[in-house]
Amino acid sequence: MDEVREKLRRGNEILFSKNSACLAGLRAALEGGERRVAVLWALDVSSQAVESLEERYPGESRPREALETARLWAAGRVKMPAARQAILSCHGLAKELDDPADAALCHAVAQSCSTVHTPLHAIGFPLYELTALVRRYGPDNCREPVESRLTDYRQRLAFWAERGTDGLNWAAFLRKG
Repeated sequence: MDEVREKLRRGNEILFSKNSACLAGLRAALEGGERRVAVLWALDVSSQAVESLEERYPGESRPREALETARLWAAGRVKMPAARQAILSCHGLAKELDDPADAALCHAVAQSCSTVHTPLHAIGFPLYELTALVRRYGPDNCREPVESRLTDYRQRLAFWAERGTDGLNWAAFLRKG
């Protein structure tokens, strides 16, 4: 948490980085695993963030639209421009919100949806969601929620890796590998 405290002191928006020690194992697993598993994982873990945003902002549909459009994109039912627009709208919502935790959640959802484009975006989800947890709980009370969520990430990734990607509808560019 020293890195987080230093980033808070400096006024950084994002409190974790892809090189954060707590993310090393997850990052290695995402980068070394199958691309479609990373997509399934990213879209799965972002569902809770979308639900949280819907509870806090009834009637605000941009995070849900980004997630649903990304799912359609992964299945080959919409093309990248439609997905890009929905993802950028979700990022745009973050700029409209006054609550930094909720803004970070919007960015987290958008990053997870962008994983369909490249698995390098997958690690962006925890960077932003863990930032949201620190902002919500404060630096003195966030350790347990952050550690719990890190465990969730690893468990969900293991689930998708074990389940596999066969039998699901994939866009042609994702069937290649």
